[in-house]
This record gives sequence, structure tokens and C-alpha cells, in this order.
Amino acid sequence: MPRAERKARIAEALALMGLAEASDRLVKSYSGGMIRRLEIAQSTLHRPAVLILDEPTVGLDPLARHSVWDQLEQLRARSDSTILLTTHYMDEAARLCDRVAILDRGRLAVLGAPRELTAQLGEGSTLDDVFERYTGEALETPAGYLETSRTRRRRT
Repeated sequence: MPRAERKARIAEALALMGLAEASDRLVKSYSGGMIRRLEIAQSTLHRPAVLILDEPTVGLDPLARHSVWDQLEQLRARSDSTILLTTHYMDEAARLCDRVAILDRGRLAVLGAPRELTAQLGEGSTLDDVFERYTGEALETPAGYLETSRTRRRRT
């Protein structure tokens, strides 16, 4: 990033993530949600064509999760970037994503717009229902690390 643009981009990223007022505070005084938003702000400084976020709200309380969602929606509206995120929260995927890919055992099980996927299962269905439909109704209990590792190697 050009040195001449650095301060302005930092200020813009902090404002976008709702952190402008806290910019003079040490990060160790930030809440978990503030730290997560700061991480997202940092990732946008160079204005990437593709922004990859790995579970951006994991471990956050509901208020912090919703705050991060709001900030991501603003980022998406103001940016030309494609945002690719991973999440285990289907309500998050339904709210933030134009397209959803559900993986089962490392393979693509289904891909589509959240509304299309839920419509296939009928009125009132959620992405949780879609996830259950395409990944199975029962959780597997793996034999252990060694067996799981062997199984994954055979599937690739």
C-alpha cells in the first residue's frame, strides 16, 4: 500500500468496523468482538479482490456476532471485493452469503443460494435443515485420530 495512503486507509478501515473511537486504546483493552472486527479491518487495508475469512465470529457472544455481521454487510456494500467465509453457523451463512457451499467429509455436498436451497426442502426450512439433509442425520463418532487420518487420506 502506498505510504501516502496508509493513514487514510487505516482510518477508513477502523471507521468501517466501528472502531474509530477506540483507535487510541491498546488492543489488550478490546473485547473479543472488537478484536475480531480489528482483524477484519486489517485484512481490508490493501483492498483485496478476494477477502477470505475463516469463521469470523467463532467464540463471540450474540451481540458481538451481530455487530460483526453488520460490519461485514457494510463492507460488502462498499467494496468491490468478493468475500469468502467459512462458518458453522447456518444463520450466519443465510444472512451474509449470496451462495452457500456445504461440505460433507471434505467433499461438496450442495451449492446454491440460501433461498434456493431452503426452498428445495419446503416452506419454513432453514439452512440448518439443508445442512442436515446433505450431511446426514446422525453424527459420526470416529474411531480416533489415527483412523480419521487414514480415512481422510483415502478420500482425497
